[in-house]
Amino acid sequence: MKRISILLSLLLMLAGCEKHNSTPTGGDKVAAPENNQEDTTPALPPIIVGYATYWDTAIPDPTLVTHINYAFAHIKKDFESLDIKTSSRLKKIVALKEKNPDLKVLLSIGGWGAGNFSEMAADETHRKNFSKNCLAAVEQYNLDGIDLDWEYPTSSSGGISSSPNDTKNFNLLLKDLREVLGEDLLLTMASSSSAKYVDFKTAIQYMDFVNIMTYDMGDPPKHNAALYPSSMSSRSCDESVEFHRQKGVPYNKIVLGMPFYGHGNESDVPESVDFRDLNKYQDKFTEKWDDIAKVPYLVNGEGKMVLTFDNEKSIGLKADYIKKKRLRGAMYWNIEADDDNWTLSKAISSRLLGTNE
Repeated sequence: MKRISILLSLLLMLAGCEKHNSTPTGGDKVAAPENNQEDTTPALPPIIVGYATYWDTAIPDPTLVTHINYAFAHIKKDFESLDIKTSSRLKKIVALKEKNPDLKVLLSIGGWGAGNFSEMAADETHRKNFSKNCLAAVEQYNLDGIDLDWEYPTSSSGGISSSPNDTKNFNLLLKDLREVLGEDLLLTMASSSSAKYVDFKTAIQYMDFVNIMTYDMGDPPKHNAALYPSSMSSRSCDESVEFHRQKGVPYNKIVLGMPFYGHGNESDVPESVDFRDLNKYQDKFTEKWDDIAKVPYLVNGEGKMVLTFDNEKSIGLKADYIKKKRLRGAMYWNIEADDDNWTLSKAISSRLLGTNE
């Protein structure tokens, strides 16, 4: 996911490209889902998952989220040990439980360009030792679980190694992790908006919920994260939700991803613009609203899209969609991209948690 400023992008290049999701929308099509069918699984209390990055310093408001995923830890070259980035910041995030005792903090492992998953998952000894190291990290930092961000099994698009057996081995990894973590600790994953790469019908039994990365689904002139399909979208949130349901993920285990950043056309606007920096471009261009896709965008004097993004209105509508579909909740990348007033975070929490109303 290209969701950070140019300055941070340079930092990420040095740190190993911590891009969360970069599923190409072209050449990665999934057949359009059938008409939405009723999912009879019971609705659960909504959750809000925010990703907090190791390279930033902003401290989230723990009353606006139920879960924080600390991104990222990496798998070391021994295919077993964890490289936990900026552990001092992780400790500060965990300390937020003092303000919100119900807050859950998970260690997110992986990220765009983070490898060594394929080799680890293919070997039983590596898998089991990796799982034990995950539990050790949970116990050391007083965490509540593990979030896997392997982008993606069977794919080398992120410049990492892969194998045709990755999908099968991912199931084995989840099984080993669940056995080590037990039933009380959380085990989650970040999934491509296409719902590819994972055998969910097998995998879902081991996971508490799935965070679907319903963003990076288009660059100008296409929307980054359209809620519904329109002539200006390549893939939509609603389509992605149905892809996952058809692959075996019940609605009450689907967490809908939301971007706190937008994509520019690069000639008029930078490729990635955090929501907190949006006002730099709103005065230069004209804001439009796609009433089918339910998202805003900016156009230049010729009427061409120069920036696709989400705002308080579109984020709120996505939260309403979560309630309507009885999904598990919302996820967003990333906490630090919100403005100083936590505008987007509050738009979600007010609808899903009933806060700040």
